Amino acid sequence: MACDGYYTVLIIPLQNSLYSPDALHCFHWLKRRRDLERQKDVLWAGLQVVEQTQLWYQKRLKLNLQRQVSLSTGGMDGEGRWSCALRSCMQRVNGSLGNLMSDTCVWNNLAPEESGGSDWDLPHWSRK
Repeated sequence: MACDGYYTVLIIPLQNSLYSPDALHCFHWLKRRRDLERQKDVLWAGLQVVEQTQLWYQKRLKLNLQRQVSLSTGGMDGEGRWSCALRSCMQRVNGSLGNLMSDTCVWNNLAPEESGGSDWDLPHWSRK
């Protein structure tokens, strides 16, 4: 990969004048080579960006995998705190259960076996 300020000096002896077909052919050939070098430099820079991006994504995947394993084994992240997503889900479930527990319509319509099935509740249900 060429660096800024990098150049090559090429001396080509021409047997005729600077405007001969050979000289023009050589000039166009050199111009094409220079353009190809620039294109190669741009492609190398792009490849470096792709490699850095690939490394970043691999690190992120590895961290996410470690977090998943940590959550599946103990439910805690590496710092010993519940993950935000898991905590949010638990809060929603707890809220729904709390609403269900406080809803008197649900508890009044349950059969004795659905309300816990204890014998202590039977006289209460039979009075309805």
